[in-house]
Amino acid sequence: MKPWWSRVLGVFVWMMLALAPWTAQAQVQARVDRNPIDLGDAVVLSIESTGAAAAPDLTPLMQDFELLDQTSGRSLGITNGVSSSRVVYQITLQPRRDGSLVIPALQVGKQRTAPIALTVRPAPPVATRAGNADVFLETEVDDASPFVQQSVGVVLRLFYGVPLVSGELDLDAPDGAVLQKVGDDVQGSQQINGRRYNFIERRYLLVPERSGTLTLPAPRFNGRGAGGWFDDLVGNGRRELRVAGAPRMLAVRPQPVGAPQPWLPLRDLRLRYVGAPTSARAGEAATFIVEGVAQGATQAQLPEMPVPSVPGAQVFAEPVQYDETFTGGTPQVKWTQRYAVVPDRPGRLTVAGQGIPWWDVAAGTAKMARLPDLPLQVGAGAPATSAPATAPGASAQGIPAGNVAAGSAGDSVWPWLAVMFAVLWLITLLWALQRRRVPLPPSSSRARGQAIAAARHALPDLKRALDTGSLDEVGDVLRGMATPPAADLDELVRRLRPSAQRDAVEQLRRARWAHGDGSAARNALRSAFSEGPRWVDAIEPPQAPLPPLYPSPKQG
Repeated sequence: MKPWWSRVLGVFVWMMLALAPWTAQAQVQARVDRNPIDLGDAVVLSIESTGAAAAPDLTPLMQDFELLDQTSGRSLGITNGVSSSRVVYQITLQPRRDGSLVIPALQVGKQRTAPIALTVRPAPPVATRAGNADVFLETEVDDASPFVQQSVGVVLRLFYGVPLVSGELDLDAPDGAVLQKVGDDVQGSQQINGRRYNFIERRYLLVPERSGTLTLPAPRFNGRGAGGWFDDLVGNGRRELRVAGAPRMLAVRPQPVGAPQPWLPLRDLRLRYVGAPTSARAGEAATFIVEGVAQGATQAQLPEMPVPSVPGAQVFAEPVQYDETFTGGTPQVKWTQRYAVVPDRPGRLTVAGQGIPWWDVAAGTAKMARLPDLPLQVGAGAPATSAPATAPGASAQGIPAGNVAAGSAGDSVWPWLAVMFAVLWLITLLWALQRRRVPLPPSSSRARGQAIAAARHALPDLKRALDTGSLDEVGDVLRGMATPPAADLDELVRRLRPSAQRDAVEQLRRARWAHGDGSAARNALRSAFSEGPRWVDAIEPPQAPLPPLYPSPKQG
């Protein structure tokens, strides 16, 4: 029996190991909900801490900001067996002055946030805020002189100093432009002329279709507010609220002469590699990921990224993933695209950097966003008997580690099952020959030869298609490996014996119809068909139409 101090020491070591991932992954970051803002507006500072439980020290904020509110929330989770803790602190700040301010770095436990530059504009004139009205409207555009087909962010705010019971907020589309509501409404509060107002912020995307003067109609609000004691005395305690804002005039500029085509007016465009390998193997796929961020555009305006042409290799592109947001009153789209490069031979390989021409609306000049060239050192491919290696970047496909381990264990069982089936088949064949030693008729031999010849593809064809071919080609090769070939994927699934192979074909089917992950389907097919397909039963040769001319001695 172990002494008591040994058990206590074991519990202490277990606790230290359980807490180690939390400490190793501790990090903190800060951001604001909008930038710039007007003097008198409030901004929400969010501080997200992963693995650190200490509250931030807000003392450095007191010099330039007034702290209006503080909230916090905590969440726990387990990812791949590793525990994680996430705490979000939200502090509502009101600047004490206008100008270029800096939210200083804040201490959160042993970590520090990065400083944030904040632009505080002077408060708008009182006339634009409708004096001390109970309800008024504001319309803000991020560019009053945009180019034609440029995405313009429009922010409509409804300020109300009395409780609202109901209401309807409208903004009509102007002639010669497309107006589309973006995202959900945002609510907040702001002090104007010494009075506290609540506001509802609604965001739109405006795309001018022709140059010239563009008039954005005045917004309208029709609603009901809660009345005072006089309204309760003479009525039902509610009063009608009707207010209209001011129209906005935009001077739309034409497309400049000699501008790059396709025409892409933006505020900013950045391209970078998220994951890029430095080496590869001949005949195997190496994956790299490209990320782009376009400020002042939507997904529909972006051109299609060209697939790079690499001498000595094949390049395949997966579908693009988009994420559209509204940042600082301006639309922004972020996209990621994954590419697979399959080198043909060893040596040095260079993937030329992609480029997108665009027009800088602020500087009024043409620019080019370009990725640097990606050099790859290609080594010799793996022997044909070895299992296909996982392409770089496969961890980003979202494949759980448990599934990979299960697939590896299953692969080690298949050779033994193949041997067992082969032995049983030989025993059955010998038993049948002993029962009836009848020579195979010539017609039966020809039929059997035709059935064997009907198998159009073999295992090397499947491995080649998984590495370099499309998903349609992989499905054709799998159907051609059947004897006779399967008419479609449904028949192929019915004729496969192992459930892992049937599941892999189902993943292939979903990926072909854009309902699944193409890379995950390829990995599942590589694992399931590493030793070739296993069929439910074999095709029996047709029986002879007539008995043999010379019966065997046993039959005589």
